[in-house]
Amino acid sequence: MPIKVPDLLPAKSKLQEENIFVMDESRAFTQDIRPLKILILNLMPLKQQTETHLLRLLGNSPLQLEVGLLHTSTHTSRNTSAEHLKQFYKSINDVKANRYDGLIITGAPIEKLPYEEVTYWEELSEIMEWSKTNVTSTLHICWGAMAGLYYHFGIDKYIMDDKLSGIYTHYLTDPQEKLLSGFDEEFVVPHSRNADIRKTDINKVPELKILSESEQAGVYIVASTDGKQIFITGHPEYDAYTLQKEYDRDIEAGLKPRIPVNYYPNNDPAKTPKLRWRTHSNMLISNWLNYYVYQETPYKL
Repeated sequence: MPIKVPDLLPAKSKLQEENIFVMDESRAFTQDIRPLKILILNLMPLKQQTETHLLRLLGNSPLQLEVGLLHTSTHTSRNTSAEHLKQFYKSINDVKANRYDGLIITGAPIEKLPYEEVTYWEELSEIMEWSKTNVTSTLHICWGAMAGLYYHFGIDKYIMDDKLSGIYTHYLTDPQEKLLSGFDEEFVVPHSRNADIRKTDINKVPELKILSESEQAGVYIVASTDGKQIFITGHPEYDAYTLQKEYDRDIEAGLKPRIPVNYYPNNDPAKTPKLRWRTHSNMLISNWLNYYVYQETPYKL
């Protein structure tokens, strides 16, 4: 089934080139189907790139989705034009009276900042509080997961000595969990972050359970026992070249980054990286949409 997006959203043409079924607003208007209403709070600086990443995964679902884009109005984006934001994005004040089947909160490259020093922390806190009553289930990604664990459960992050960047092997800690349905016992996921959350802190909270871990990358998937909050510490939405772009950017910035682990063939940045996590990423999003959103959301929001 298709995802419904605004007619002129730039990501639409890119996804159509990949044969992902995208329906624009004009065509969707003629269909008598109640699509799931999914809202994406996009905190990443390169918003159009993240739009494509997430819509690609959402478009693989057999469910019909109506996707809206949200940004923080208390932060001025330096990497996305004001025209793009005005045309395609809303703020919390625009949507606070609405209800949604699902919400995705993306990461942001600000792990080293204390949460309270983030310029939009107050607004993000408002959005996360609003989500508790207006959203069936929320999926948090990378820094979004750290921020969510801190806001909802008081679990703080820890800054790492070196950036965690690369493709890491993960395993299941609760194979019977619906979110993990169909997963291989081992699978790989991209990570790109400067902070971590600790298993010991999570285990102290009875409302949380760890579903997947990595020996090198640590805790990966955490879920609340009621399924309303899902926390993903990695970046399953990344495409094959996202880590390369970040690596090149860090080199240009003079940060002397380490080569992303298990990313380039033979650890050689001159060679083309291969996409090895798409199956896991599609299954993760499809399971979330099916078991935690579609199966739980009311017919009338």
